Amino acid sequence: METVVSGIRSTGKLHLGNYYGAVQNFVKMQNQYNCYFFIADFHSLTTHPTPANLHGNVKQVLVEYLACGLNPEKATLYVQSDVPEIAELYLYLNMNAYLGELERSTSFKDKIRNNPENVNAGLLTYPVLMAADILIHHATKVPVGKDQEQHLEMSRTFGNRFNNLYQTNYFKEPFAFNFTQNLVKIPGLDGNGKMGKSEGENNAIYLSDTPEIIRKKVMKALTDAGPTQQNQTKPPEIQNLFDLMKVVSTSDTLQHFEQLYQTCQIRYGDFKKQLAEDMVLATAPIREKIIDIAADTVYLQKVTQLGAAKARESASKTINEVREIIGFRAF
Repeated sequence: METVVSGIRSTGKLHLGNYYGAVQNFVKMQNQYNCYFFIADFHSLTTHPTPANLHGNVKQVLVEYLACGLNPEKATLYVQSDVPEIAELYLYLNMNAYLGELERSTSFKDKIRNNPENVNAGLLTYPVLMAADILIHHATKVPVGKDQEQHLEMSRTFGNRFNNLYQTNYFKEPFAFNFTQNLVKIPGLDGNGKMGKSEGENNAIYLSDTPEIIRKKVMKALTDAGPTQQNQTKPPEIQNLFDLMKVVSTSDTLQHFEQLYQTCQIRYGDFKKQLAEDMVLATAPIREKIIDIAADTVYLQKVTQLGAAKARESASKTINEVREIIGFRAF
């Protein structure tokens, strides 16, 4: 069975776009592959979170992924910092990563342009830590977006460089894995593209949002004056709302409002009220699980301990072999 490794950001609540995209794919992957999913709290240190925020963010992300269906018995779900072997491999790979190639990283250039007051070594060597995350488990499949493909190429470079330096075929080459079965693209509420926190807090419906918050966000969604002729093409902000209804509402409900729109009878207030209530119903089971899991400290402890044990079993084997290859041996 092939091994899949994927990192999970340790900041940011999950929204509907995450749920119907990456998270649903993770849930499917865990039934077909040897999966390692980790919460990337080492990576988050580049932005200097406070201790309280760091721990709280990790807990929130862990809780929400569990609520969405990740099964710690099927996949290895762990916190990055619970596996110190990753940091050790990061050190070894850094010894063979060169300044010029790291400075050419597109994401590094973007980050120093946007945050010139925080150009730290962690940002520079981010691709090396990502390589350690992947190579530590000998993964060959890595679900990444276009923005991460350069980093994945660098992971192959670092692994191959290690192999060439020590005349071995130890590390395998990881490649991008586009597991997009039944992938649903979720638009934002503002009509300007996909749902995401970066587009503004009110652009996204989060899985932990209360019914009251969901209703307020949907009712604030941008609309126009309404169609002026039958079978009129919808503008982007209206089409987005219909696309959201397609995901959370019944086909009869969608057909009803489609008919009202095409016959110039639609009332956006009624339309958005229905969309909001259907979103409340669609997210209710996950929201209830989030509340229950967050309150179960014993269960969360068991999950993280199990994940750390499984991840460290794989990682310690790799580190022991890497140390032997490099030449670290006891006298």
